[in-house]
Amino acid sequence: MEKVATLLNSPSRTTGLRLGVPAGLLHLWHLASLDAPTVAVVWAWAFAWAVHVSLPGWMTAALALIVWTIYIGDRLLDARAGLRTPPAHELRERHYFHWRHKKVLLPAAVLAAMAAAGLVISRLPARSIRPDSIVAAATLLWLTSVHAQRRPMFARASAVVRERMAEIIVGALFVVGCALPVCSQVGAAHSLAQFLKLPLAAILVYMALAALNLHAIAVWESQRAVRVRWPAVVLALVALLLAAFCAPRSGALLAAAAGSALLLGLLDCLRGRISSLSLRAAADLVLLMPVVLLIR
Repeated sequence: MEKVATLLNSPSRTTGLRLGVPAGLLHLWHLASLDAPTVAVVWAWAFAWAVHVSLPGWMTAALALIVWTIYIGDRLLDARAGLRTPPAHELRERHYFHWRHKKVLLPAAVLAAMAAAGLVISRLPARSIRPDSIVAAATLLWLTSVHAQRRPMFARASAVVRERMAEIIVGALFVVGCALPVCSQVGAAHSLAQFLKLPLAAILVYMALAALNLHAIAVWESQRAVRVRWPAVVLALVALLLAAFCAPRSGALLAAAAGSALLLGLLDCLRGRISSLSLRAAADLVLLMPVVLLIR
């Protein structure tokens, strides 16, 4: 318990405001779970751009609020479990930050969930209720399986297989959640042909990119001697190859994914020179590469 108290009160576990302003803001962006909703909104905008539709403000706001609520809840549950049974859980800076500021973050997450629910209930088109409900149920089932006290999903599999499966599932759920608002708008525009311009290959590449991001973070935080750079290079090459056979905007979307993958590989090369907190925040920062597609 003394170790836990020391970690909770350690200056090194703060937002990094003693560092330079850019580094401090980057750390705070990650520690406050603002990174995931930022990536979700940028990816949703990029998917919409690729099929020539625009997303209404309420839709992107609801997406950001939902993702932020999920990440706040997940990290608070992780922190609680880790503080109760330290040997079974390895907590990181983000978990200590959330637990230290739970009196602010928990009510904020509840308000965010209520606001998102209000937006969805009042404005979501009827045709989108079923697919959105399926994704919501799948996400809830996954979170329940992760945080339940009973045996976890894939309990009979090896630790490596469980980790890979978790990365694939979370990556897939994240990308599908980003694509759902786009599907809703495509349906509203009665232009299914436009949505077909965003090939399945692009969705799969972004799922792989999300999974690679999770894999890189797990490897770096556990300090395993595993090279993430080679899978990153392979993913980038596959994305660029597929881009050559796609419509221009889908090709640009795939090229942006290739850029993010290569930046993940570069971070892997530099991981011994970057602090763990900066490396973790940068891992999500490089996923914002598709924002260049939105610059006019």
